[in-house]
Amino acid sequence: MKRILVTGGAGFVGSHLCERLLNDGNEVVCMDNYFTGKKQKIVHLLDNPYFELIRHDVTMPYYIEVDEIYNLACPASPVHYQYNPIKTIKTSVMGAVNMLGLAKRIRAKILQASTSEVYGDPNIHPQTEDYWGHVNPIGIRSCYDEGKRCAESLFVNYHAQNKVRIKIIRIFNTYGPKMEPDDGRVVSNFIVQALQNKDITIFGDGTQTRSFQYVSDLVEGMVRMMATGDDFTGPVNIGNPGEFTMLELAQNIIGLSGSKSKMIYLPLPEDDPSQRQPDITLAKEKLGGWEPKVPLRKGLVKTIEYFDQLLSE
Repeated sequence: MKRILVTGGAGFVGSHLCERLLNDGNEVVCMDNYFTGKKQKIVHLLDNPYFELIRHDVTMPYYIEVDEIYNLACPASPVHYQYNPIKTIKTSVMGAVNMLGLAKRIRAKILQASTSEVYGDPNIHPQTEDYWGHVNPIGIRSCYDEGKRCAESLFVNYHAQNKVRIKIIRIFNTYGPKMEPDDGRVVSNFIVQALQNKDITIFGDGTQTRSFQYVSDLVEGMVRMMATGDDFTGPVNIGNPGEFTMLELAQNIIGLSGSKSKMIYLPLPEDDPSQRQPDITLAKEKLGGWEPKVPLRKGLVKTIEYFDQLLSE
């Protein structure tokens, strides 16, 4: 049994990760300040004697004894990370400093949940880990993009200078149950609009593409990355290489939900990437043949069921 700290553990991905780590027979400490996380996502775990919940902000130091740290703490959807951009940058940068300092002191292995947003609006397609990115450092998304890029730099330098055992993953668009209906992500936006038979809002002409991975595939990739040897630090892309336009996603959701919604078109937000697709060659090679298992339609059915129940409560 390992004792594992998950920062941002009451968030969408963090709550799924806490469940998985407990099911694998570990002791889990969930840390969250509830800026975007919700206690409801992990309240069912509180009866588990091997689960511990701590209300704390990672921008402040914390002292605890653990074997591994998954650093997920940070608002991850544009609506949330642009609401308080300074808080977002602080969470990424100061949170990384504090968790890396903790990992250094207690000799824990630490995984950074980075993001495909470090690639910005990419000039190469699909994106490989050696691509440096095309990011606007002063745009409205920069609080998140540059915060995560800085966090990656902190991780590699703590590894080089202090021999901290690090892992870096770059997460591509992820969806599934426990998403928030108002988080501004495209999958949740479209599903909520479809279930309420409201117009589905497509930004731009709908030809921009994204790659969507179901949350269980992401969690599997995270656990496998943490289990790799100390010689492999990443970064490694964790995402689904299946590429869909916004129009295709909207049509799938309308069909699967039986919605009467129509599509309307709005101007494209500033610095919105036109393409996003991971090259997962490295993940397949280093993570024991890891690749996404859940096809988009199957994952959408589960996510629509979740939101249908949530909206009817």
